[in-house]
Amino acid sequence: MFQVYVDTVGDAEKYRTKLSERFPAVKFVVAKKADSLYPVVSGASIVAKVTRDRALRDWVLEETAEDLHKNFGSGYPGDPNTKAWLQHHKHLVFGFPTLVRFSWGTCTPYFKDIVEVLWESNETDGDGSSSANGKRQLKLSNFGVTKSKRKIEEIESSGKGRCKFFMARKLEQVTQF
Repeated sequence: MFQVYVDTVGDAEKYRTKLSERFPAVKFVVAKKADSLYPVVSGASIVAKVTRDRALRDWVLEETAEDLHKNFGSGYPGDPNTKAWLQHHKHLVFGFPTLVRFSWGTCTPYFKDIVEVLWESNETDGDGSSSANGKRQLKLSNFGVTKSKRKIEEIESSGKGRCKFFMARKLEQVTQF
């Protein structure tokens, strides 16, 4: 492989630099709207869409609710079928069926009325994080939430602070009975 074309949404030069550092023997052409500039990218885009459409058509939903249906439309944010499917299949606690990528921007409006869950960290590392690699797992309710509210919630659920629910009721963790 000598040359790779990449269609990007973000900073094209940043992606080109990063890819070139990782794969120095390959020439990268990174551009916004590359599918309209380069025929090879247009062809790859069509192949990707046909492949995705076929995968969705043949998808077997893991969830077993009786009212699940597969009329999810194209998956694009403006598609009325996609929006109707998301609204119909939204669960107030669990979000969406596993088919849906929760980080997808199209999902954000549907999270405004979900049940908010804050998980208290029982064990923390020296830096206060509760995971082995120091990264925090995003909560479903974090999508579309302001940075200041998220910071308060992170402190409350980090083990450094207590969740308001527990503090208000003067509840504490019991390890021995």
